[in-house]
Amino acid sequence: MIVLDASVIVKALSPLDEPEAERARDVWRRVGLGQTPALQPVHWLAEVGAVLARLSPGTADADVADLSLLELPVRGDLEVMRRAVRLAVDLDHHLFDTLYHAVALETDGATLVTADHRYLRKAEGQGRIAALGTYPG
Repeated sequence: MIVLDASVIVKALSPLDEPEAERARDVWRRVGLGQTPALQPVHWLAEVGAVLARLSPGTADADVADLSLLELPVRGDLEVMRRAVRLAVDLDHHLFDTLYHAVALETDGATLVTADHRYLRKAEGQGRIAALGTYPG
């Protein structure tokens, strides 16, 4: 079970050949095909939509519609929210980023996969987090 943060999803949808984009597309493809189970925080589609609206306004609307068709399961219960708040405070980081990690930490067998190297450096000591480039799945 993986949790993909917005950095991975946006890279997967990017037409640019930026670092790790092909890896992101490969991981995202497996999630879309149901080969790799994913669980997301409740805000994932809104956050990805916000980034896409800024980076690729011409396709953002269609991209969000396509993403919603996947109907990825979400988790946003109190345990996740409290863990995310504690991470945000302890790591001095934005709550939207820590929500992804909290889902992984509060779900047995789940790992957050991220391309956000700044968050990775801050949070790797918390466990259950992997860099996109080194994620084996």
